[in-house]
Amino acid sequence: MRLIVHHTTTYSYSEPTRRVVQLLRVTPQSFSGQNVLDWRIDVDADARLRERQDSYGNIVHMLYIDRPLTTLSVSVSGEVLTENGAGIMHGLPETLPDELFLRATPLTQPGETLGALAAEVERAGPAALDRMHRLMTLLHGRLRFDVEATAVGTRAEEAHAAGHGVCQDFAHIFIAVARRLGIPARYVSGHLFRRDGAHLQEASHAWAEAAIEHLGWVGFDPANGICVDDSYVRVACGLDYQDAAPVAGARSGGGTEALAVEVQVHDARVQAQTQRQS
Repeated sequence: MRLIVHHTTTYSYSEPTRRVVQLLRVTPQSFSGQNVLDWRIDVDADARLRERQDSYGNIVHMLYIDRPLTTLSVSVSGEVLTENGAGIMHGLPETLPDELFLRATPLTQPGETLGALAAEVERAGPAALDRMHRLMTLLHGRLRFDVEATAVGTRAEEAHAAGHGVCQDFAHIFIAVARRLGIPARYVSGHLFRRDGAHLQEASHAWAEAAIEHLGWVGFDPANGICVDDSYVRVACGLDYQDAAPVAGARSGGGTEALAVEVQVHDARVQAQTQRQS
């Protein structure tokens, strides 16, 4: 699939800022099944951008703005060619051993309810792949997607006990249970082409990857109940949301802050056909 992505984050400040520093994880990489044809970052202010690669292999940009602002817009856009690999990820820039992704974090520390879920998942049999498919199916069937239910600091145990959350919570719960079962798992941020026609979205997407023996890393999206296919653009990964969040940063001044995010993901072939017909 040939996907066109537009992702804009706009900040509004009640007072002028003195300095803004942001860490951007918004640039995807090419690997087997994902070929980045074009990608760019645009900032509507006089800014400095410095690119590097973090310890997880993600492309990271540091953004620096040293003049007063009352609004700031950071936009990324590009075109990515994707293939359906049935969830199996090949050719990723692996820089760390799989065993690192057995480490629990405050957001993914399992408690009593996730321990019970892990015991239920074990009944799917000894094979790690069967267990992960069972876990994904259970989460998709039992948890309700609710954008008002949680915040970025909500822990997996809390979201599972509440019975609802956003894609971030689904991913954290999946990761927590996988690690409890001894299966390395990591958090992934990126973009999803909605086949239901909902091209305009209020946020980027999140899912999980699990390390499966003889297969490697496999992508699971418990929020949608499917393995990753050619509808997904993979951008960044980490132990949890904090390692893979699209934007993180700090500022001096600015008073209170309002944030608006807009994401659009289109199939280039359909878009071109629509334009020809019009």
